[in-house]
Amino acid sequence: MEFVPFETVAYPALLVPEKPSPETSVGITSTVPIEIIFASGYIPVDLNNIFITDEDPTHLVERAETSGLPRNNCAWIKGIYSSVKKLGMKKVIGVAEGDCSNTFALMEVLAAEGVEVIPFKYPHSPKAEQAELLLKSLNGLVSALGGQSTSGRLHEAEKVKKEFDRIRSLVHEIDRLTWQEGKVTGEENHIWNVSTSDMMGNPSLFEKKARAFLEEVRERGSLPGGIKIGFIGVPPICGGLYGFLEELGVRVVFNEIQRQFSMPYPTSTLLEQYLLYTYPYDTQGRVEDIRHEIKRRGIQGLIHYVQSFCYRNMYDTIFRKTLGVPILTLECDRPGGIDGQLRTRIEAFVEMLRKKEIPH
Repeated sequence: MEFVPFETVAYPALLVPEKPSPETSVGITSTVPIEIIFASGYIPVDLNNIFITDEDPTHLVERAETSGLPRNNCAWIKGIYSSVKKLGMKKVIGVAEGDCSNTFALMEVLAAEGVEVIPFKYPHSPKAEQAELLLKSLNGLVSALGGQSTSGRLHEAEKVKKEFDRIRSLVHEIDRLTWQEGKVTGEENHIWNVSTSDMMGNPSLFEKKARAFLEEVRERGSLPGGIKIGFIGVPPICGGLYGFLEELGVRVVFNEIQRQFSMPYPTSTLLEQYLLYTYPYDTQGRVEDIRHEIKRRGIQGLIHYVQSFCYRNMYDTIFRKTLGVPILTLECDRPGGIDGQLRTRIEAFVEMLRKKEIPH
C-alpha cells in the first residue's frame, strides 16, 4: 500500500494492511510480542491503526455506541470494537494487564459475541523478579496460538526476533535522522514508529518500504531549525497536530510511546526486549527514558497527549514533577482535527518556549 499524501488526510496515513483476512489474522489491541504471532503462522493486525485510518473513524465510534458501549468510554476502545466487527475478526489478543483499564471488559464483550479472545498480561513492573511472570505470558501466548511445543515455538519466535531486529533498525535510523540530522518530520517519525506494532502484517514489504524511504530522505536537505519539542503519552486520536506545530516553527523530534513500539533498545532475547518496553509498566521506566531523550535530543518542551476517560491522565502530575522542562497537556476525545481552543493553547505554549530562548 502506498503512502497517502499527508496533506490530504486529517490523521497521518499509517502503513496498514489492505484488507486483513479473518482466517489468517489475529487482531491486537496494543503492542504484543508479534514475533510469536508470526512464528505461529498468523498475521498480526493492530486494530488501533485499522480504526484511526478508516475512511470514517467517527462512524466507528458511533457504531460502537449504538451497539451499547457507553459514551463516557475511551474512543479508542469503541474504535477497536467496531474495527473487529467490520473486519469480521475471529481471533483477538487483548492486553488484559499493562494497557487500557477498559480492555478486559472489551474482551468480555467480544467473547460474548463469538470472538475468540486471547488475554496477554504484562507484569506490573519490569524488575528482575517479574521476568518469570513475563516468560509465563510469552509461553501462554504460544500455547493459545496452537503451539504443540511451547519451547520449540518460542525458539522459532526468537529467530523471528533476529529478523525483526534488522527491520526495526531501519526505523531506528529514521528516528535518528529526525532529531540528529533534521531530515525527517515529526509526523513521518510518528508514522514509521507506530506502524512497527504489526509491520503491515508483511515484514518483508515493510522492510522494502523503509529502505526506500531512507534512500529518499538521505537526499533531502535538513529541515528549517526551530524549537525542538517532544511528544509523550499515547498516540493522539486527533489529526493535524504535527502540521500545525510545523506551521508555528516547531520541530517534533521525539515521539515517546511510538518509539517504544519499535523496541529501541538492543536486546538478545524476546524476554529482555519486552521487559525493557516501557509502556506497560510503572512510570519510572518511562520517566528515565524521557529524561534521557530530552538531554540527547535537546528538547525544549513537551506536549503530553492524554485521551479522554483514560486512567493514564493521572500520570501528568508525575511528569510535571520529574521531567524538568515545560509541559503542555492536551486532551482529546474523538477522531477529528484540532479545534480553535487547542490551537490557541498550542500557540501560547510555543510563544512561551520562544521567549525562553531569547536571552535577557
